[in-house]
Amino acid sequence: MQKITPCLWFEYNAEEAVIFYLSVFKNSQILNISYYGEGSFLPVGTVLTIVFQLEGQEFMALNGGPYTHFTPAISFVVDCITQEEVDELWGKLLEGGIAEQCGWLKDKYGVSWQIVPSIVNEMMLDQDKVRLQRVMNALLQMVKIDIKGLKKAYRGE
Repeated sequence: MQKITPCLWFEYNAEEAVIFYLSVFKNSQILNISYYGEGSFLPVGTVLTIVFQLEGQEFMALNGGPYTHFTPAISFVVDCITQEEVDELWGKLLEGGIAEQCGWLKDKYGVSWQIVPSIVNEMMLDQDKVRLQRVMNALLQMVKIDIKGLKKAYRGE
């Protein structure tokens, strides 16, 4: 078990959300499920928690009721190698959600994701301030990140 595991608080649809996330990420699995027992606010046998992995990262999903909601103050950054990977994950996670600026989206459960090509981090480490500014300006114009567009901005085209 990893030392720190993010816990995602859902009202009552943790299982539905986990099944959705497992369909989005290829290397994913459920590790264990616990259920509410007698005397809880949800019916006996309702899922309490699900521990699952997405691409080797453990998460816990909790059916905790309507007491709290997700905000973009916490988001999950997904490192993508190719534009095809960006497009695939963006399309799947955006289904029923909301597109935001600079590769951010909020999925249909309200969880915030950043779908970011690896090349963005490489470009942001460039010491040339002019190139860096061009890349930043291009990023700010994008919703889903376009690798070709970033490369053109980086080269000054």
